[in-house]
Amino acid sequence: MKENTCDKAIEILQATSDGDKLAPLDLKLVESAVNGFLSEEGIKVFNQLHKTIVAGKYKHPWFHGIENMTIDNVGFIYWKGAIVEHYEQPWAYSKDAKESAQELKRRCEILESKGIPLNVTTVIWRWKEGE
Repeated sequence: MKENTCDKAIEILQATSDGDKLAPLDLKLVESAVNGFLSEEGIKVFNQLHKTIVAGKYKHPWFHGIENMTIDNVGFIYWKGAIVEHYEQPWAYSKDAKESAQELKRRCEILESKGIPLNVTTVIWRWKEGE
């Protein structure tokens, strides 16, 4: 018997701590699938997401394609697992946000090279160029 969309969505959510371990755009895909808002191509992407998660091969995608940077479902930006910033949704996916994320990467790499712990305070609030 073929699984329906809701059954697949439940499996995805169960395997990802109720979606907490999904990238925001993947969680939105699951929501859209359950609500019947996907095109034929969207359904294919949803089915592939389900297949990947069930196989245990899901990897949280890099935020804006920036290696080591991720975003969670409430907008916290992580660098190698450390929270370094917060972006509001949907701005987080804009061109300006991508440019800002690239600056975050630069700062994180500089601080890492100096052995300074990464957090919002060091990366944002107390950031001083050249120190």
